[in-house]
Amino acid sequence: MRPVDILRTGAGGLRSRRARVVLSALGIAIGIATMVAVIGLSLSSRADLLAQLDRLGTNLLTIQAGKTALGEDAKLPKQAVAMVRAVGPVQQATATGDVDASVRRSDVVPQERTAGVAVQAARLDLLRALGGRVRSGTWLTTAGERLPTTVLGAVAAERLGVLGPGEKILIGDRWFVVVGVLAPVELVPELDRVALVGFTAAQHHLGFDGHPTMIFERSRDDAVAAVRDVLARTVSPGSPEVVKISRPSDALAARAATDEGMTTLMLGLGAVALLVGGVGVANTMIISVLERRQEIGLRRALGARKGDIRLQFLTESLLLSALGGGAGAALGAVATAAFALVQGWTPVIPLWSIGGAVAATLAVGVLAGLYPAARAARLHPTTALNAA
Repeated sequence: MRPVDILRTGAGGLRSRRARVVLSALGIAIGIATMVAVIGLSLSSRADLLAQLDRLGTNLLTIQAGKTALGEDAKLPKQAVAMVRAVGPVQQATATGDVDASVRRSDVVPQERTAGVAVQAARLDLLRALGGRVRSGTWLTTAGERLPTTVLGAVAAERLGVLGPGEKILIGDRWFVVVGVLAPVELVPELDRVALVGFTAAQHHLGFDGHPTMIFERSRDDAVAAVRDVLARTVSPGSPEVVKISRPSDALAARAATDEGMTTLMLGLGAVALLVGGVGVANTMIISVLERRQEIGLRRALGARKGDIRLQFLTESLLLSALGGGAGAALGAVATAAFALVQGWTPVIPLWSIGGAVAATLAVGVLAGLYPAARAARLHPTTALNAA
């Protein structure tokens, strides 16, 4: 038989049982769609994380004081930022400091009702060092550093009900004018929940002692590890063990690793769905052989060889799997693109995942069709023609 005759015969067998073919192909489609979507979404998410890391940089280190040997809270020295800047490869160093003051929307709100918003003193170069941006209004300025002005984090503004610059909030017992609201700070999300005031204003109006609570440092990419090794001794030469150093970008890297693990799990689930679909195809083909014994006997009587019968049913199995695989690949690609766009990611649908889906589909088709095809080829023409 010519290849075109084999395809025509196989397709004819599928057209005669359309409902069963659709249901069998659905199992294959679900498995393939799951695998394509999982790969696409994982790569889209990881690409977004890597782009985020490239944008924010991996050279930011944070320095904060831990506990002393007696269990008391240690303090960073007031000149700690200057000490960090003295390290050769350091390019930027800035700081924030915790301020013991309540934040209220108005004086009718009890002092204990702070809406979960804390107060921190901030140096003027903080926003530039963190790669943050102001969503509305302005950042703290040199001229206004001594004045009772504040910039709210994104969450803090929402919790306090502040719509934008020009409004007033009560910090401690003094009214502060909101001059700006920050966009979410991706590397340091803790700043989303605070009211930031200038160091000088915090000292003059809120009793801030001037000790930084957290220092943010950026250095050359090739020197991050070396700088990390000397920061504790630089900031606290007498007791470096009380200084904690961390890299905020590690959290994003950990998310990428977690996504990779989840991808493996979901691919396993997709493979199980594909296996179930393959079992469904094999079951469909076996039933087809039983129902078409007279057709097989007639073809054998007219001169068809065992190999022709075997190839016919194997082709039907391949076409059935290919139908489900094609639909599944298309569905997976559409689902990936739609979900990625909703999440604000750049959709990534690698061609190798589509190629892998096609290869997996053909493999399932061959495996699912081998036994039914061999069983059909073994039927004796006389026995097949006499079948009820």
